[in-house]
Amino acid sequence: MKTILVFIIIFSVIVIVHEFGHFYFARRSGILVREFSIGMGPKLLQWQGKDGVAYTLRMLPLGGYVRMAGADEGEDLQPGMFVSLVLDEHEVVQTINTSQKLQLTNAIPFEVAQSDLVDALTVSGYVNGDDQNMVTYSVDHDATLIESDGTKIRIAPRDVQFQSAKLSRRMLTNFAGPMNNFILTFILCAVLIVLQGGVGDPSTSKLGSILPDSPAQAAGLKQGDRILSLDGKKVDDWNDLVSVIQAHPKEKLTVTYERKGKKYQTTLTPDAVDSGTQKVGQIGVNMAQKSGIGVAITGAFQLSVDMATQIFKALGSMIVHPDIDKLGGPVAIYQQSSIVASQGLKTILYFMALISINIGIFNLLPIPALDGGKLVLNIVELLRGKPMKPEHEGLITMIGVGLILILFVLVTWNDIQRMFFR
Repeated sequence: MKTILVFIIIFSVIVIVHEFGHFYFARRSGILVREFSIGMGPKLLQWQGKDGVAYTLRMLPLGGYVRMAGADEGEDLQPGMFVSLVLDEHEVVQTINTSQKLQLTNAIPFEVAQSDLVDALTVSGYVNGDDQNMVTYSVDHDATLIESDGTKIRIAPRDVQFQSAKLSRRMLTNFAGPMNNFILTFILCAVLIVLQGGVGDPSTSKLGSILPDSPAQAAGLKQGDRILSLDGKKVDDWNDLVSVIQAHPKEKLTVTYERKGKKYQTTLTPDAVDSGTQKVGQIGVNMAQKSGIGVAITGAFQLSVDMATQIFKALGSMIVHPDIDKLGGPVAIYQQSSIVASQGLKTILYFMALISINIGIFNLLPIPALDGGKLVLNIVELLRGKPMKPEHEGLITMIGVGLILILFVLVTWNDIQRMFFR
């Protein structure tokens, strides 16, 4: 149960943050957001806000989406559909119900003959089965459409569609999801550094925490002591300290150190530990920490960069030496969640930060249907001075979706095999 909770929390937070980036900048760009969904698959819960957005929770916690007006959407109504309409006192359509699950009071049965919910904002058809008299109604700009599964969304007039926004705003909307993942990674790294008490300070030979039952503790060394020399060799920083200790496993060393402004001397014998094919010395001390707001900010930035560097190296390795075992999907994340769940809050935060920046970078890959693929199409539009034909863009997106689905299935199946059969 703990593993399931950790997995759901990690995935949900990352997805909500990612999708909120798209949501926020779409709204700021004047693009109508029809649905903000957490999870995929069948709908569990729905709430329609005053802003007209349908906020939904769906069964499978494997992602989410922000559904924008006009972005890769088909027609809302088709000729021959049987719907019910709710009109206001001026006989302007306020609600179009296409669902058989919901029955609305004061709604009239209506068979759609033709409709234009984009430009003309009209719907034509037959009331109560009277196929001899076609009626045309005006549709309110902010009318509600109830879909077949009961989801309530707004209709999508052209002026609030994704394609109607300025190119620069569409690019920012596409980039905002990964951007939020990078921001989340930075925040999580900063929180992690604060919880750890700061970051290691390699510029000093001052000691951090002392491990129990270690040579350093046996020699009487304490946290905050500054090592001045080892066997007469001057020690200026952490690298000097480590290099001398590692070079003398199981050899007694004379240690000169400073504590509260006074010099002291002691002896210790480093333990011998394996490091590759050789033994190195170790005395059981940690690097001293430096803390503060500035340290947390710079440390979080550096840790985020280090994570990104690891991912880019992995991507490079994947390109040079393709191997599906180098990839992992939700099953692999769940498996790792079972490990980090038992290792405490700091490990969970680090894991969440790593997954967040992974998702951010993955979504920026120039693959159709991903945010990076959409940005490529935006750049093509910028260079051409005009948008690509919708049918061409739709075909490219469909190909991208197909490739991603194939990759998802292969990676998930491989994860299951690794989890249960290897």
